[in-house]
Amino acid sequence: MAEQVAAMCEQLIKAVNVMMDAETSQIYRLEALKFCEEFKETSSFCVPCGLQLADKAQPAVVRHFGLQILEHVIKFRWNNMQQQEKVQLKECSMQLLTNGTRSILEEESHIKDALSRIVVEMIKREWPQNWPDMLTEMEALTSQGEAQTELVMLILLRLAEDVVTFQTLPTQRRRDIQQTLTQKMENIFSFMMAILHINIEDYRKHVTVRFVFLLRHLGGVMPAHVGSSNTLKQGSQQGKLDERKPFMLLFDDVAIHYILSAAQSADGLAISVEVVERRYTFLKRLCQVLCALGGQLCSLVGSDVEVEVPANLSKYMEAILAFTTHPSQFLKSTTLPTWGALFRHETLSKDAVVVEMTTKYLRASMTNLVKAGFPSRDDNPSCEYSRVDFDSDEDFNSFFNSFRAQQGAVLRSACRIVPLEAFQIAAEWLQYQIASPVDAGDVTSKTAEGLCSLLSPSVVQWDAMTVFADCVFLQMLKSLEEEKLPIDQSMELLQAVLNYDTKDPLILSCVLTNVSALFPFAIHRPHLIPQVLYKLFNAITFEVNQENKVPWTRAVKNVRRHASFSIIKICRDYPQFVLPCFDMFYNHVKKLFSSEVLLTHLEKCTLMEALVLISNQFKDFAKQKAFIDELMASVVADWTSDEMRRALLDPVTFLFFVGADQVVTESQSTDTDTVGLNRGRVSLCFCLYAMLAVVKRARWPADLEEAKAGGFVVGYSPAGAPIYRNPCTSQFHVLLPNLLTLIRTHNSLFIPENMSRLSETFSRAHDMMDAEKNVVLGLSQPSLDIYVSPVYRSILERMQGFFTSLYDNCFQILGNAGLSLQQEFYTIERLAEGIAGSAFVSLDHVPDHRLRPMIHILICLCFV
Repeated sequence: MAEQVAAMCEQLIKAVNVMMDAETSQIYRLEALKFCEEFKETSSFCVPCGLQLADKAQPAVVRHFGLQILEHVIKFRWNNMQQQEKVQLKECSMQLLTNGTRSILEEESHIKDALSRIVVEMIKREWPQNWPDMLTEMEALTSQGEAQTELVMLILLRLAEDVVTFQTLPTQRRRDIQQTLTQKMENIFSFMMAILHINIEDYRKHVTVRFVFLLRHLGGVMPAHVGSSNTLKQGSQQGKLDERKPFMLLFDDVAIHYILSAAQSADGLAISVEVVERRYTFLKRLCQVLCALGGQLCSLVGSDVEVEVPANLSKYMEAILAFTTHPSQFLKSTTLPTWGALFRHETLSKDAVVVEMTTKYLRASMTNLVKAGFPSRDDNPSCEYSRVDFDSDEDFNSFFNSFRAQQGAVLRSACRIVPLEAFQIAAEWLQYQIASPVDAGDVTSKTAEGLCSLLSPSVVQWDAMTVFADCVFLQMLKSLEEEKLPIDQSMELLQAVLNYDTKDPLILSCVLTNVSALFPFAIHRPHLIPQVLYKLFNAITFEVNQENKVPWTRAVKNVRRHASFSIIKICRDYPQFVLPCFDMFYNHVKKLFSSEVLLTHLEKCTLMEALVLISNQFKDFAKQKAFIDELMASVVADWTSDEMRRALLDPVTFLFFVGADQVVTESQSTDTDTVGLNRGRVSLCFCLYAMLAVVKRARWPADLEEAKAGGFVVGYSPAGAPIYRNPCTSQFHVLLPNLLTLIRTHNSLFIPENMSRLSETFSRAHDMMDAEKNVVLGLSQPSLDIYVSPVYRSILERMQGFFTSLYDNCFQILGNAGLSLQQEFYTIERLAEGIAGSAFVSLDHVPDHRLRPMIHILICLCFV
């Protein structure tokens, strides 16, 4: 038999080498794979061959295959084996644990993983019924050396994952093992503590991978030791506090000293010509240990177990700060939850050490908010680490966006502790950026010489500073009483931002964010409000080159959109302070409207929305109604015209009106005469956006007495509740019939005979847009060049966008009408019949992705 086993092992080794050889042809590789799989499924020599191949004298790839054979036997043949065979395999496996591996730092991680899986598979089938001494044997193994201790830890960790996290066992077996783990948890916990104490002397001499590994697994046991039926699955914050108190010993002088030393020497351990992955992994583990300790600290301090703030808390926080300032973006992100917990903690956040460290954290955030470290680049120390952690620039970009959002939350918490210090840092940074010349770097815009890209040095700095300042200014307004606000200094900043002039759209977008962030301070200096409005007006009409009309880049469009919505935000949140500027505002808007090329229809409607928000402060029904009538006069005339009424009446004329039945080529799409300059689509969109703007924003005063004095109250309900009237009601009544007609016609477009009327160019006009698909699939767009390239959409994409926004806006108008007009809306004559005869027509043909906005809005209508 020994000869047969040896011969078979020789064949298996050859097959494994064939499979792993990069030069092997696909045919031979498949044949070798088939041979190995058939051997595992049918051979009676699996156990002896597996043990022989797993010998540590064999190459790692052969050993791993041998261990896979043994795992396969346990998984799929265990129930058919004789008891003696099971005992023999268990003993052989324990022997492999004892002396079948190399030293802890020499052994391959995948060998350790494979060996631990074998033991776990046996535990899942035999413990506790047929292997009652398993934990005792594991404990005895740890006395054999570091490698055995690590293997035992891996076995316990994988067992916990399989039983609780992944639940890969039959229900009854899972319950048996989980119940036994719960019962034995006290012993497991003591066992872990004993290992820690055994190694403490070595730890005092030098920080080793072994000790950090033990701490890591100790942290894994902490959430397990909670004494509930779901023990291993519970988080550490849900455990019994008195059972976690012993872990505060890790804050003693010796332990925290060496942890701090390791953290502060992190750069020396990991940075070189290239990142050494093993050392980098060490840093990650140590960082996780520190963060776990911070979680325990926040749970215990101030709780019923009466744990005092550690005397050497400053050393712990210096260790956390060392990782927060490390070049690795991953290590920085790992520390964020700990900082947030400390800054939010009722007791610790008031401690002098934490207060002092908060300012240091704010300074560190100035660097951490800078988007740097793309794996494809070499312009920052972070790049080397990113090549280990991320597969591509897109992967890194997605991570960093999430990382920055988390930083914002922690920044706001820090600002609550030291608001004035945070403001000073933000002010200095903002002033520095204003004074610094623009540095476009090596990568400039593809469309305009001298303009920045997203990776330009000035842009990444402006971007980071803007995020920092936005968080700080907003939180300071919430944290400080009005008399303590630094009004004078904030006004100096606002004036400097308003005076700053740039033609770079990416930087201008950051400037606008700072204007919005500082505007709440301007209400204390009203003379600056007109300057703010003019700054935003200029940005709404921003173009890189006024003389040479080139296609807008996404960055230019974003600036204009940013300015539009900044005005909306100001007029929504501070209308009473903008009211004195109403005449100036309105006259400027009329001047902009007089030009056909300065504004898009969406930008025009945004300004109309802002004007309506300000007009709510008239608190005079007649005055506000007269203003809305004047504002909407051209919209009403266009929407109720005979041409529009005929166009909306049936699908055939509607498709012709918007050009969807026309065959158009891309070259023709630039022709000014094509489909009458798309007048149908433009007029439809403008009318709907304008309707939505007015219906969404027109309101009566919130104060009942002011509403009564202004003529907004027309009576009372039987229950005594006031009945209000909205100044836009009469406008809405005039516009509603054609709105319902449009909804009915739009639904009818999906009937097969009308679908066939779409031209070849627009046959997919009703399909879901690619952008919508990406949102559903969670796919992000390429982010590095998208802002500097001209925005181009095909004629099909433009038509798809038109139909999508058309349908959505119709129901947005209906939904907002219910909220704004209330009783005046629901008492419209034959409203129910009108909605049933439009919104619910041809629903069998309307695709699901079109029904979503309708369902959402109509549900809102039902619960008003």
